[in-house]
Amino acid sequence: MRKFAIALAGLALLAWPAGPARALTVDEIVNKANLASYYAGDDGVARARMVITDQQGRTRERVFTILRKDVEDGGRQYYYVYFHKPGDVRKMVFMVHKNMDRDDDRWLYLPALDLVKRIAASDKRTSFVGSHFFYEDVSGRSIGEDTHELKEETAEHYVLENVPKDPSTVEFASYTLWIDKKTFLPVKAEYVDGRGKVYRRMTVEKIEDVDGFPTVTRARMEDLNTGGYTVMTFEKIRYNQGLSDKIFTERYLRKPPRKYIRR
Repeated sequence: MRKFAIALAGLALLAWPAGPARALTVDEIVNKANLASYYAGDDGVARARMVITDQQGRTRERVFTILRKDVEDGGRQYYYVYFHKPGDVRKMVFMVHKNMDRDDDRWLYLPALDLVKRIAASDKRTSFVGSHFFYEDVSGRSIGEDTHELKEETAEHYVLENVPKDPSTVEFASYTLWIDKKTFLPVKAEYVDGRGKVYRRMTVEKIEDVDGFPTVTRARMEDLNTGGYTVMTFEKIRYNQGLSDKIFTERYLRKPPRKYIRR
């Protein structure tokens, strides 16, 4: 139905008299970037690999499967992350119910203790299983939590400065996003502290077309204070798999959906 509506919209545009292109508003740019980054298709499945490198060059690895389902485009959303490697995190599950009108609901299942733990809203800006990515980076930051300003427009990018509405909930003073004009995917983000220093940087290293959707398949997150960084790659990506709502419930924290985990 969604693709049919897009096709109709395309036909309507062909019938409309040509005229000067209208510049996008900041809100339109932000909404398009949010949809491109986190809402491709109605749902998605991918295998992810993180290689974590500390300031001394030592590395660790995390391998996990991500399941994602949209309740509505740009709105409520579910995430389910099942860990395969290494042994100390194997069978651990991280689950998110992304909300628009309140803090997201987050759970962590610890198999060694057979314990389901709720992750407090205050923990969303902390390390995701020891990597340089934060919990919030996995499911995305709500666009309503920041004010947005278009600082620059180049031939290839929209450059946006984003300032938190409630500074007490985050460790940054602002962050800048470079959004690709063709795909509307953010390809770089820099986080600035209260002294105006860039201390954290995300860089997209590879984008591929998957089922017609431009998709980030390799990204790097750097801690510029320590010199450590994490590279995350995605493979075996599939969209529109018809994922059931029941997968994203507490019951499935202890009983993972093998159909999608064993890929």
